[in-house]
Amino acid sequence: MIKKQTCPGGPVYFSHQALERTNSVRHGFFTCKGGLSTGIYESLNCGLGSDDNTKMVAANRGRVAAAMGLDLTQMAGLYQVHSPKCVTLTHPGPYTDRPQADAYVTALAGTGLAILTADCLPVLFCDPKAGVIGAAHAGWRGAVAGIIEATVSAMQSLGATPDHIVTVIGPGIQQISYQVSLKLKVEITAQHETAETCFTADPSFPEKWLFDLPGFAIQRSKEAGLSQIYDCRLNTYDKDELFFSHRRATHRSEPDSGRQISVITQS
Repeated sequence: MIKKQTCPGGPVYFSHQALERTNSVRHGFFTCKGGLSTGIYESLNCGLGSDDNTKMVAANRGRVAAAMGLDLTQMAGLYQVHSPKCVTLTHPGPYTDRPQADAYVTALAGTGLAILTADCLPVLFCDPKAGVIGAAHAGWRGAVAGIIEATVSAMQSLGATPDHIVTVIGPGIQQISYQVSLKLKVEITAQHETAETCFTADPSFPEKWLFDLPGFAIQRSKEAGLSQIYDCRLNTYDKDELFFSHRRATHRSEPDSGRQISVITQS
């Protein structure tokens, strides 16, 4: 159900069959391949907040937009803050501002919704019948706070129906690579009791736990009333040839990491 796509001389990205049920929707979970950046940002770094050369980042984002059949000014971005805030786009671009939020929804055609990640989950949504799309950045903080539920609610305000919404969780850190403290486990399960099933004791480190972030995102999606939920199960941490990873960069004592981008648009 996952397909690897390569643009000649350009970006490499993954698509999911569940979001390709209508020709009007295009999407991509982009990798770190096919860009112009160098060094620790090699090569398709799309992180505007990174310390990479800003011209290279803009050029990389332009390549992504072109791969999605968009002009760069038609690809909307966010200043992501690990919040439950979702923005509804009602006016076409050009988009120059980045509001502080962690999700976008729209019923507009020709608008790309872009999410940046480097271990957190990019979650793409589509109700093909209502013509409504969404994109969310779901790290553990945002997922606990309700970013997925907020995105679904905003889509409903535009006419989407939970039964018709297709949701795909893109590349992110997987449970085998996501060691967390007992304190974090307690914090998450205190707010969502069902999250207990998303934790497994780390056999190598007492008082450490392995957290299934995608599994938790699936739980939150179900709580929001969704049933068509799919997970790419691609691990950003252990596939350094394909993905940037903030945790991997930290473990390697690198000063920064790039960000991959995920985009959804409709015609």
